[in-house]
Amino acid sequence: MNTVTLNNGVEMPILGFGVFQIPDEETQAAVEAALDAGYRHLDTAASYGNEAAVGAAIKASGLARDELFITTKLWIQHAPTGSVQDDTKRAFDNSLNRLGLDYVDLYLIHQPLGDYYSEWRAMQDINKAGLARAIGVSNFHLDRLVDLIDHNEIVPAVNQIETHPFHQRAADQAMMSERGVQIESWGPFAEGKNNLFTNPLLSAIAEAHGKSVAQVVLRWLIQRDVVVIPKSVRPERMVQNLDVFDFTLTDEQMSQIATLDTGASLFFDHRDPAMVSWLGGRRIN
Repeated sequence: MNTVTLNNGVEMPILGFGVFQIPDEETQAAVEAALDAGYRHLDTAASYGNEAAVGAAIKASGLARDELFITTKLWIQHAPTGSVQDDTKRAFDNSLNRLGLDYVDLYLIHQPLGDYYSEWRAMQDINKAGLARAIGVSNFHLDRLVDLIDHNEIVPAVNQIETHPFHQRAADQAMMSERGVQIESWGPFAEGKNNLFTNPLLSAIAEAHGKSVAQVVLRWLIQRDVVVIPKSVRPERMVQNLDVFDFTLTDEQMSQIATLDTGASLFFDHRDPAMVSWLGGRRIN
C-alpha cells in the first residue's frame, strides 16, 4: 500500500476504508470484510455511531495493532459553563474505549464550529501524550485552517474535506501543501451525484484502462497525492477499490478530468448560516 508522510513523520496509507453511513449493526461485518480484503486504514467518527463495531472488527481480525492506521473524529463540544478542553479529553477517552484501543493514529476535529480552539489545545495534549499519533481537522475552509495554524503550536497533519471530480479542491490542496497539511478526500464518488458512475468522460477513460469509473476516480485522487477513504458494504467492491495501483492515468486524462470541476459543493457549505446552526445543534454523547 502506498503511503503519504504527514508533517510529523507519521506514515498514512493513501487508500483506506470509510464507514460513514454504514449502520451500526452492519459495520462490524463490513469492516471485517474490508480487513480481509487488505485494507489497513480505517476511518470512523464519534458522530457515526459505529466506533464500537469498528473496534469489534479490529479485535476479531487478530491483526497486530501496528499494522493498522485508525482515524476517528471529535464532534462539536458543548460546555458553555464548563471546560471545552476537559470535555474534549473525555470525548476522546470515550472514543478510545468504544474502539477498544490504547491509541489512535489520527484524531480529527470533525467540524470547524464551536470553540474548536479549545478543542485543538486539548488535542495537542492528547498528541503529546502519545494517545493520538497525529491530529488534524475536517471540513475546514482555508481561512479557518490558516487562522488555526497561525495561533497554535501544532500544525494540523490532515484536513479531510469533500473532494471528488465535481469539486476538486486544487487551490485548497496547493495552500495546504504550502502549510504542511495533507488533504484527504471524503465523498470521493460524490455519492453518485451528477451521474458520476455513467459520466461519459470518466466512462471512456475507464474503458481505455479496462477499469471501472470508481477505480478511475480513486486513481485520479491517488495520482494527485490525495488520501481517500471509499466506502462500500459489498466485499467485491471493496476488493475492486483496492485494485488501483496497477495502472496510471496519462497527463491528458488527468487534464480532461480537471474540466469536470464545478468549484462548488454537491452537499452543503460549512459557511452557510442555516447549516452552521443545524450542525451546531446536534449533540453527540
